[in-house]
Order: sequence, then C-alpha cells, then structure tokens
Amino acid sequence: MKKKIQYSTRGFRADVGETTVWRILPNRHAHHAGHFVFLDYIPRIKKETRMMANLGGAHPHRGIATLTYLLNGEAEHYDSRGHRATVYSGGVQWMKAGNGILHDETINADTKTGDPYTHGFQFWINLPAKNKKEDPDYMAVQSDELPLLPLKDNSGSIKVVVGEYEGHASKIPTYAKQDLYHIHLNGGKQFVFPVEKDLEYAVFALEGDVTVNGAKYTPGDYIGFDTEAGVIEVLNSSVSEAEFILFGGEKYTEPFVAKGPFVMSTQEEIDEAYADSRKGKYGNVVYS
Repeated sequence: MKKKIQYSTRGFRADVGETTVWRILPNRHAHHAGHFVFLDYIPRIKKETRMMANLGGAHPHRGIATLTYLLNGEAEHYDSRGHRATVYSGGVQWMKAGNGILHDETINADTKTGDPYTHGFQFWINLPAKNKKEDPDYMAVQSDELPLLPLKDNSGSIKVVVGEYEGHASKIPTYAKQDLYHIHLNGGKQFVFPVEKDLEYAVFALEGDVTVNGAKYTPGDYIGFDTEAGVIEVLNSSVSEAEFILFGGEKYTEPFVAKGPFVMSTQEEIDEAYADSRKGKYGNVVYS
C-alpha cells in the first residue's frame, strides 16, 4: 500500500545576505521529519566572485547537529573549538553543536573543478536530550567517502548521506534511526522505498518532474507523508534523469523548544543558551 501524502509545499524565501535561500522546513504543515527539524535549500546559482555566500557569519548553535550537503560548490567551516575544513561538490559538513559552539560557514564556487555554481542544503538534526549536554564535534566528509550504490534494474543510483541503505552506511553519526538519501532516477524508472509504521519521511524534488505515490511534482516541491506503514514510490516518466532527496526516520518523542539557532528541551534551557551566548561562553571562532 502506498503511503498517503499529507501535504506538499515549496517553502518560502528566507535569503541570508546575498545568498538565495528557500526555507522548506519547518513549514505551516509540519515542524519536523523524524529528527530533522530544519531544512534550507540553496538553489543552483552562478557565483561570479568568492566570499559571496556567507551563511550568516559567525553565529552560535546548541542542542542540534547541523549538516550541510553541498551539491555544487566549496564550503569552508571554522568554529570556536578549532575545527577548520573545506568540503567540495558532493561533500558534507557535519557539526554537533552539543552544549554550545560558535561557527562560520562560507559557500563559494568549487576551485577544484572550476564549476561556477553553488547548490545545496542545510539540515538541522535535533539531538536527544542527553546528547544536547555533550561537547561539540565536527566532521568533514568528501563526496567519495559517502556510499554511492547502483539501483536494481539499471534504475539509477542512491547516495547514502546519512544512515544506511541495504547494509551500506554513511560515516555521519546518528542518534536514532535517521536516513538521508540523494537519488538519481533514470528515465522511465521508479524507486520504491518501504516505510514502517510511525516513521516520518519526506521527499524533496530536485531535478526533473517526478510522480510520487501517484501525484506529479516539479523541482522545488517538498512532499510530506503520513506515519502509517506503506511504500513511497517515485516514478520518473520522462526520458531524462530525475533527482530527489528522501529523508526522515524515527519520530522525536522528547519535548523540545526551538528558538533562533537553539533547539533545547525546555524554555528555561533556551533562555540559558542565549545567556551563555551573550556571556561569550561558546568562545571565539578560530580562522587561522
């Protein structure tokens, strides 16, 4: 049985400086998909000069893990715990904010390939209450370090950004059942993904028109499903390749409050996070 589509949306513009951003999650229909509580989409845009796409400058986080999945471009990361790294097209920046960190992230054109475009996603993953108290951590994962698997019947390929697929696991840490897949679907092919009851999953149409559980969608559409057991079926009826993101997992069952860059268990913890930030307890970003 196909899962019921509860809603679809295209998000809203939420530009950061000169960077075009579409805020996809949270939206007026839902505040999360599993432990994923935030999703910004940066559309494919040509960048003529470097240092154009600074995602807000140095800013704090607490209680979450941030994940930047870069389709095109070059992302530089700096934080107050001394982490510094650059990932390139197809790679991932993952940062566990834990009990508090200050970081800066800048996206530019990819200097390795000469590709002038930037394109990607930023997700926030809500940490369980016990992990919100842990020290921050960081990981840079290049594209070739992520599992890339052929789909059956020459249907296309699936890249495992978070979680696992048929025994192939990403090295990105998880704190519950969490999956994030980037799927290329050849013309005339389909992808079927079975989902157990009470799991929350969503699809983001990325390139090419697709039919999801019988309904047609275009690039930029975000589709949310019910939590009954069933399958998510994505069909590419065109002759050209289509791409989409499929992500979600276990429900987040603990209480949480989200405000600004912090996602904590209570309002009191939110207040404390802001107070600690004002007092400079997260340190200073190290740029050298």
